[in-house]
Amino acid sequence: MANQSLSIRNTHREIQMVDGSLWKNMFLFSVPLMLSQLLQVLFNMADVAVVGKFSSAEALGSVGSTTILVSLFTGFLIGMGSAVNVRVAQHLGAQDKPRTRASIRTSFVICLSMGCIIMVLCLASARFILEMLGTKEDLIDGAELYFRIYALGMPALGVFNFGNGVLSAKGDTKRPLAYLMVAGILNVVFNLFFVIICNMAEDGVALASIITQYVSAVLILVHMGKQQDDCSFRLQDLKKGIDKSEQKRILGLGIPAGFQHSIFAIANLFIQGAVNTFDSVMVEGNSAAANADAIIYNVMAAFYTACSTFMGQNLGAAKHDRVLKSYFIGIVYSFLAGAVLGGALFLFGREFLSLFANDEAVIEAGLQRTGIMCFSYAFSAFMDCTIAACRGIGKSFAPTVIVIMGSCVFRVVWIYTVFAHFHTIPSLYLLYIFSWLITSVAEIICFAVNYRKLEAI
Repeated sequence: MANQSLSIRNTHREIQMVDGSLWKNMFLFSVPLMLSQLLQVLFNMADVAVVGKFSSAEALGSVGSTTILVSLFTGFLIGMGSAVNVRVAQHLGAQDKPRTRASIRTSFVICLSMGCIIMVLCLASARFILEMLGTKEDLIDGAELYFRIYALGMPALGVFNFGNGVLSAKGDTKRPLAYLMVAGILNVVFNLFFVIICNMAEDGVALASIITQYVSAVLILVHMGKQQDDCSFRLQDLKKGIDKSEQKRILGLGIPAGFQHSIFAIANLFIQGAVNTFDSVMVEGNSAAANADAIIYNVMAAFYTACSTFMGQNLGAAKHDRVLKSYFIGIVYSFLAGAVLGGALFLFGREFLSLFANDEAVIEAGLQRTGIMCFSYAFSAFMDCTIAACRGIGKSFAPTVIVIMGSCVFRVVWIYTVFAHFHTIPSLYLLYIFSWLITSVAEIICFAVNYRKLEAI
């Protein structure tokens, strides 16, 4: 097996996972992922800023009306990519080249197919879904146009998440970051071109998005096609056909993982409905404060990906002590990230909110939200990192059921009981920390049971 040693041991570009310091390597692995996640947040903010500054309030509202839907469907594709990451990492850890290759070509077909299915679903039902969400009449035409155009990029998102999953499985998180930076810069340029020069509105922003999504997908496929290691991929590889066993395992991990990523968007519909029962100042303050969620969650998510990837590789290499240690390190890093960033939000919340609002009343309203959430973010690490750990050892269905019950059903029940009784912003946003803690306990028990079974094999 010496002549089949993994490329992660042979190139400075990739992070070692089955050897060396886990503390150091998991951190180095996570930093490019953090930057990738933050870039996506910042570029999305740029989309909103361009259409808001250079178009109209109606166009801004139309784009904003689709935010939850976009999160719902892109979240599913991100979940599929995380399943690819775990499965490929397991084969790389076991140094099983045939299974690695089979897993990669099968994953490509699955991720591309899922992107196409979602595209067709969105195109066929855009108007119906927006009406179901109660989109305002003066915004629904623009929202439908934006969402239909944006949906055309779903196959590209599926392919990029496939490539990102494969490359990160072997320890290369810098290359996807570079491609994302290229696509993000192009996105801003095209936004400005279509909106300012071409006098387009929500359609221009959507068009810019899908062009850059296909650019990033092509870049990652070209790179994988040039590789000579176990994680190379060329379209002619598809002549070998998909592997039925790998298809079953990837779908078994990917569909629950996709729902895990998407289900929070559904729960947020109920939370947003509760927020909308307050006056417009509170709604605007909440919207400004919610920008902190995207930043903090995405930084913490980098450590969750590191946790599942390192666990997958070490599981494949039969290094069970490193499997469990990767889980604990992932929790420590993600908890600290949430605590540090939450603390910064506590200290500089007013300054942060002033980036999104000028009205003092809106800032004060936003501070009501940040004052609770800043102490809550860190505790989400116990839930989300444990879910990632379960995925890392190949278990995805039970954690998905638990998170649906704990972080979705529980929140809806809270809104119609505790919040309905007190009807205050604190009584609404306390549901986050309580749902995270309750779900964490159940997820940790689930992980412990499955890990013991794993050790017994």
